[in-house]
Amino acid sequence: MAELTALRGDITRFHVDAIVNAANTSLLGGGGVDGAIHRAAGPELLEACRKLNGCLTGDAKATPAFHLPAKWIFHTVGPVWQGGGHKEFELLASCYRRCMELAMQHQVRSIAFPAISTGVYGFPLQSAAKIAVTTVKNYIGGSGIDVVKFVCFDDRTLSTYEQLLADSGMANEP
Repeated sequence: MAELTALRGDITRFHVDAIVNAANTSLLGGGGVDGAIHRAAGPELLEACRKLNGCLTGDAKATPAFHLPAKWIFHTVGPVWQGGGHKEFELLASCYRRCMELAMQHQVRSIAFPAISTGVYGFPLQSAAKIAVTTVKNYIGGSGIDVVKFVCFDDRTLSTYEQLLADSGMANEP
């Protein structure tokens, strides 16, 4: 059974096979997690992203991780919250699904996710975390993935993920 954990920290410092970047549609960098990943990975990441010609909301694309301790970066574009009536729930679930599909394609054993769309994109945290945990849980069996880390940027996000993991029976005791 895979280990699913929630941790507070800097996703660019995690030693995993893949980290997920909450990117914008251009894939050319931005603020928050996206900016931190681009800065830490180095200028080669921007060049690699230019060749991908952007990414649609709900999709994901892979690049090498360059100067990060990971092997891969899976860039996914989460939805901007518009009240819930513009397919935001489906698009966010698709982000996690596509990243899990890329993980299987690239034979990833460990992956770290940020809380996609919960920052400046405004997705309600409780709903976003539930989508993340449920979608990953549904894909984990038979995927070859041993470790999933939900990397949280603040205590509120961390406690939300910890509670959801405990309630789902997926949390591993330290």
